[in-house]
This record gives sequence, structure tokens and C-alpha cells, in this order.
Amino acid sequence: MATNLAYGSGRAYLWSMTFRPTTIERAYELAKSGACRTVGDIKAKLQAEGHERVQDRLYGGSLTSALRKLCTEHYVAPEGDDAPASAVSEDEDAA
Repeated sequence: MATNLAYGSGRAYLWSMTFRPTTIERAYELAKSGACRTVGDIKAKLQAEGHERVQDRLYGGSLTSALRKLCTEHYVAPEGDDAPASAVSEDEDAA
């Protein structure tokens, strides 16, 4: 019996093992994860993960604003770091 690869239960697993998310998809994942306080943090993590042309792909006011909002909503400060995400200046997002 042949497995339909487009809809088979193992398809999502196979896809996740062979393809990584786009730069924008990964940026949204990082913003929602609570690990990034600023858009600059997201850009640094993306570059460390090997994404190319991060500045070009995350360019634009709407995208930056959406990512900044998600960072503010989801950021979880590490133990001992009392700075809330909302206290971050605009300059830190430019990294």
C-alpha cells in the first residue's frame, strides 16, 4: 500500500527534518518564543543560525512593528534581569 506523501502522518515530520523555516517564519517563531527582547535580538539569533541577508528580509516598518509588538508581549526576562520589554528603546531594534 502506497503512502500519500502529501497527506501522510509522517509528512510533517519528514518536512521538518529536511527544510528549515524561512527567515521571516523563524523571526516570528523567535518573537513568540519569549527569548528575544528586541528585533535586534531576533536579527542576531537569525544570523547565528545561519540565515542570510537578515537585514534585507526583515526590512520595513510594518514587519518590524509586528515583531516588536510580539517581543513585548511574549518576552520572559532571565533570572536577575528586571528590565521589561517595554522599556527597550527604538535604537536597540535597529541592530
